Amino acid sequence: QLQASGGGLVQPGGSLRLSCAASGTFFSINIMGWYRQAPGKQRELVATVTSGGDTNYADSVKGRFTISRDNAKNTVYLQMNGLKPEDTGVYYCNVYPPVDRHFGRGTQVTVSS
Repeated sequence: QLQASGGGLVQPGGSLRLSCAASGTFFSINIMGWYRQAPGKQRELVATVTSGGDTNYADSVKGRFTISRDNAKNTVYLQMNGLKPEDTGVYYCNVYPPVDRHFGRGTQVTVSS
């Protein structure tokens, strides 16, 4: 399992930085992704990053979120700026395409005034 951390309660317009660490071999050969699940909705892909640093984003977060990875630390990050209430949900990291057994507990992000 991959354990995400860094979530919390933030006001609209605020920022959070999520982190996720993985084992070295696992991390280095895979595209990594951040996913989220809002209350009552299916889990969705937010962003991906290749081992070489190429990124892709869901349209809903383009220009606000930045995914990155530190291959030396086997860690993937999600910098979230300009947060909106609709960004509320549980955020997970996983490989892309996702493997169910690698989803951990996720980290809760709540955007509310």
